[in-house]
Amino acid sequence: MSDRHLAFWPKSQPRHLTLPQTSLFYNVEVSATRFPDKPFLIFYDTPITFAAFKDEVERIAGFLEQECGIVKGDRVLLYMQNSPQFILAYYGILRANAVVVPVNPMNLTSELRHYVDDTGATVAFVPQDLYSYMQPLLGRGLKHIVVAAYSDYLTRPTDLKVPKFIASQRQAIAGPGVVLWSDMQKQNLRPGPVTVGPDDLCVMPYTSGTTGQPKGCMHTHQGVMYNVLSGLQWLASQQDSVVLSVLPFFHVTGMQGSMNGPLYAGSTIVLLPRWDRDSAAECIKRYKVNGMQLISTMVVDLLASPNVDQYDLSSLTRISGGGAAMPEAIAQKLNDLLGIPYIEGYGMTETMAATHVNPPERPKKQCLGIPIYDVDAKVVDTVTMCELPVGEVGEIIVHGPQVMLGYWNNPEANETTFVEIDGKRFLRTGDLGLVDEDGYFFMKDRLKRMINASGFKVWPAEVETMMYQHPAIQEVCVIASLDARRGETVKAVVVLKEAFRGEIKEQDIVDWAHQNMAAYKCPHIIEFCDDLPKSATGKLLWRTLQDKEINRK
Repeated sequence: MSDRHLAFWPKSQPRHLTLPQTSLFYNVEVSATRFPDKPFLIFYDTPITFAAFKDEVERIAGFLEQECGIVKGDRVLLYMQNSPQFILAYYGILRANAVVVPVNPMNLTSELRHYVDDTGATVAFVPQDLYSYMQPLLGRGLKHIVVAAYSDYLTRPTDLKVPKFIASQRQAIAGPGVVLWSDMQKQNLRPGPVTVGPDDLCVMPYTSGTTGQPKGCMHTHQGVMYNVLSGLQWLASQQDSVVLSVLPFFHVTGMQGSMNGPLYAGSTIVLLPRWDRDSAAECIKRYKVNGMQLISTMVVDLLASPNVDQYDLSSLTRISGGGAAMPEAIAQKLNDLLGIPYIEGYGMTETMAATHVNPPERPKKQCLGIPIYDVDAKVVDTVTMCELPVGEVGEIIVHGPQVMLGYWNNPEANETTFVEIDGKRFLRTGDLGLVDEDGYFFMKDRLKRMINASGFKVWPAEVETMMYQHPAIQEVCVIASLDARRGETVKAVVVLKEAFRGEIKEQDIVDWAHQNMAAYKCPHIIEFCDDLPKSATGKLLWRTLQDKEINRK
C-alpha cells in the first residue's frame, strides 16, 4: 500500500490504535461505574440509565446460564428490531460468555432454519410480533425462545409517533421452552464470572454470497473492539455526544457506530426502530442530537420532506454512513442545509464495519475514504494479485485488526476468500475499485454478484435458491435493476415449466416471494422468458442479462 493518503491523515489522529485487552462486556461495567445515573438510551422518551442497563443485562446472563444451560462459546440468536431489548440481549449474551448471532428481523422461517442448523443455537431472543416465524423451530434445534414485547419499555408518556408493532401490549405467549422477557427479568438470576477474553469469539453476523446459503463471520472481542474504538476516535465522539440510532443493529454498521461505540464512550443514544423522517427530526430537536449514521436513501427521504425547512437540525455536527454511495447532488444539498459534509466509509460484514473512512476535514464525494488505523489496503489484479498503479481498476483487498477469523464451519469459503501477500493475510472483498493520486479509494464495480437495495445487500444466488422452491419455476436468474428510490432493486428473469406457462402471472411470483423470503430480497420485477443464456459448458451467463438490463435503462 502506498502512503499517499497520509498527507491527508487527520492531524489529531495517531496512525496506530492501541486496543484494550478486555471483553466487549467490560465496556458496560466501565460506563455503568463512570456514569451510573446518566441515560444510556432513550426510547420514545423513556430513558434507561447505564446502571439500570447493567442490572438488566446481568439478569439476562443469569437466566441464560442457569435456565438455558448456556456455556462459554455457545451461539445465541438475536432476532429483533432496534429496541432496548436488542441491546440488553446482545450484552446479556456476551455476559454469559456466549456468542451473539444477530439475525435480520425480515427473515422468515425457511431462512431462520439455516441459522439454527448452522450455528447449533439452542436459544433465541424474539419479539412477540415475529414469534410465529421462530416457533416452528422449537424442538428442531431450538430449546428455548425468550419472547419480548417492545411496549414493556414504553413507561413514560410520549407525543412521538409510536409504530403499532412497538406499542402493542404484551401478549400471554406460552408453551414448552417459551418464556416471556418480563418473566425472565423477574427471576433476578445472576451469572457466574466473566471467562472470555479479547481473543474469544464475540459476534457472528451472517453474510450471503455467490454460493447461496448465508455464512457466519467469526469476530473476536478484540476485533469488534477495534472498530468500536476506531469509529469513536476518527469522528471525535465522546461521553457527551448524543447519537440518533436508526440504522439496524443486526447490521455491523449500525451495531458498531450507533450501539457499541456510544456504550464504550458513555454517550447517550436516542433509539428509533425504523426510519421515520418526522420522528427523527423531532428527536434531533428534542435531545440535541449531534451525530447520526444514515444511509443515502434516508438522507434522500429527509431532504425530500415538505417540512425540511421547518426542522430544527442545528445541533447536528456529524452525519456519516456507507452501504451505498451518496449521490453528489444529495450530498451537496445536505451540506447547503446543515453546513456539514456527509462522511462516507467502507466496510463489510467480514470486517465488522469500516476499513476505510473519509477524513472529516477533507472528505471526497462518492468516495470510500482512506484506510484507517493499522489497515493495509491495496487494489490488485484479480488474477496475479499484483498491486495496480494509481487510477487502474482492480479488486480491493484488506488486512487489518478488524478482519474476521474466517467463516464458521466453512473452510472451502475461507480458502477462496483470503490470500497471503508478503506474509500478510488479506481479505478479498470482491469489490472492484481504484486509488486516486491522493490515496483515496473509489468503488467502480463488483467482482461478485450482489445487489445493493437501499443499503441492503442482496445476493442473487441466495434468492435463486429460494425461488427454485416455487413449483412453477424451471429456471431463474436474479439480477439488479436500477431504481430511482432504492438505487437498485431485485429483478428475476424466470423460465416457467411448460405446464404452468400462461397460467402463472408475474404478480403470482412476486406474491409468493413475499410469503417465503425477507421483503428486501423479494424480486420487485419479474420477466418471463423461454430460456436463459448459457455458455457452451451450460454455465448461466448472468452478466449477459445484467448488461442487457443496464442498457435498457
